[in-house]
Amino acid sequence: MFDDFAPLRIREVVHETSDAVSLVLDVPPDQAERFRYRAGQFLTLQVDLDGRRHRRCYSMSSAPHTGKLQITVKRDPGGLVSNWLNDTAAIGGLLYAAPPQGRFVLGESERDIVAFAAGSGITPVFSLVDAALAESARNVRLFYANRSRQSVIFARALAELADRHPDRLTLTHHFDEVSGVVDPAVVESFLDSGRDRFDADYYICGPGPFMDLVEKSVLAAGVPPARLHLERFEAPPGDTGDAATTSAATQEVVIELDRRTTTVRYRAGDTILQCVRTAGLRAPYSCEIGSCGTCIARIVEGSARMVNNDVLDDDEVAAGYVVTCQALPTSPTVRVVYE
Repeated sequence: MFDDFAPLRIREVVHETSDAVSLVLDVPPDQAERFRYRAGQFLTLQVDLDGRRHRRCYSMSSAPHTGKLQITVKRDPGGLVSNWLNDTAAIGGLLYAAPPQGRFVLGESERDIVAFAAGSGITPVFSLVDAALAESARNVRLFYANRSRQSVIFARALAELADRHPDRLTLTHHFDEVSGVVDPAVVESFLDSGRDRFDADYYICGPGPFMDLVEKSVLAAGVPPARLHLERFEAPPGDTGDAATTSAATQEVVIELDRRTTTVRYRAGDTILQCVRTAGLRAPYSCEIGSCGTCIARIVEGSARMVNNDVLDDDEVAAGYVVTCQALPTSPTVRVVYE
């Protein structure tokens, strides 16, 4: 069951910058199989603070071939859990985590990789780059944007990777205080500097505006959408419409979970995940912004509209799959199955 969080002991604490910390976690032997992971995935931590329980997703910054399980957490202004981890995490402490999740991973092909990261978006990207260089023959081009040199996470580790793989890794740093903020011309120049534009997989992670700009620029350059992989740490801004009006016609949501069928009277404006919680059921969830894929379920009757979806492709959506944390019912009855 997803809610069965395992205790992982902190083996090592590394302060990467003044506002980012890496935590190396020991996995108990009886949990080793559950915590096998792929580069680019994340852990969901469950933390009790001030009498409330919180769940937060943090990407692995280690790669599987290293034999380590490491997450990296950047301090977020107003971020309760990220600030607590930066301030108090210590060797020997326990963190409760659910098994690795996520689809921001290397594909089966041996296509080269072009990656764009900004700020803490380097966390899963570093895992991917390290794994690609160690476990395949792929060439990698990485564009990494930060406010300043002092903001660079994994500065030494990136330099060491570049030294070990001079013919396969091209690393480009961009500092806003020197060159200004990243704009479409900067992205286009980076794309033009390589010969792999149409024969590579693209990975993008960072703040929302950075990701939106890079995604738009890469698509405008003619890269097929199927080659793009995005990992968001926050929901993108957008017009969600009037949720209550959209779902006004919905009367009930039928939930199939853990071999039980439960019918819930629908409350206008609720997502399917909120309906599940109203019923007192324990369905899997994590990020709650439509980016991680933990809460995916399938609609087998009726319909729903997703406010945000960074996980499912068009074929999966056509087959009825939704990220339930972002799915608003749009038919009188909706039947959803957690497979």
